[in-house]
Amino acid sequence: MEFFLEEEKQFHDQCSTLVLPALSIGNVGQLAVDLLVSSMRAARIAYLDDPFVLPCIGNNAYEPSPIGELALPLEVYESTSNALTFVQQRSPVIKGKMVEFAKNLADFIATCGKKHVVLLSSLDFGRWQQIDTSSGSQIHYLSSTNDDGTDDNCERMGWRRLQEYDPGQSRWNYLSTLTEAKTTQEDGPPFDDELEEGDYLPSLPFASLFTFLKAKGVKVTCLLCYCSEGDNIPDAFNLAEATGKLLGLSSGGEGIKWIVPYSWKSVYGPPPDLSIF
Repeated sequence: MEFFLEEEKQFHDQCSTLVLPALSIGNVGQLAVDLLVSSMRAARIAYLDDPFVLPCIGNNAYEPSPIGELALPLEVYESTSNALTFVQQRSPVIKGKMVEFAKNLADFIATCGKKHVVLLSSLDFGRWQQIDTSSGSQIHYLSSTNDDGTDDNCERMGWRRLQEYDPGQSRWNYLSTLTEAKTTQEDGPPFDDELEEGDYLPSLPFASLFTFLKAKGVKVTCLLCYCSEGDNIPDAFNLAEATGKLLGLSSGGEGIKWIVPYSWKSVYGPPPDLSIF
């Protein structure tokens, strides 16, 4: 993976926490990162180039007028006032190459000296096996702090550890072996096979990123929500608010002043012509 700094831009050491999405159902993680970048008024400082991410290009996602900046597949933003770095991923990984991409991204993040990665993603509501709404929160988490995925700070937030997470499950073990230099993806079952019970979570992009970042010694906190395809903007707000709570962005009892990204105006196209009714 290569990175290219914007002119007169640089990485700041104080931005030691990184927030990034893992692509999944409804693109909730990407939407949440867009919302955070817009609301934190983060500036783009670099873009990344990885051979396993499909190319794409689009208009600037945050500004209403064309200023000559195009949105690219992998972009890096920084908010120095909040000591945060963001990576936004706008296109999917080539089928069957998620493990290679996760390794490349983990290497890049570790090289940059990031201490804490907050990984935002969504899960298929249709696969929610152990529904428990007693906590009143729709946010689930998975942390590298303890081997069983628990984290005392997340528990105090009222979130529940992802109940379906089983570090002893075969595919989670397989991912762990891939972090060793002597092991290759060909040494285990391909992730494109039909999923069996217990295989769903480790087959998702967040699982590969979590495993490789953890192996690099980087603290990782995954914030996850179950959802279905459709209008996932409310889910994005929910995940972004959880991120703000985790990172103390809304201290003093005041909530974050959310700034909706300009690109969201066209997510579902223009409103219907009322004259047809």
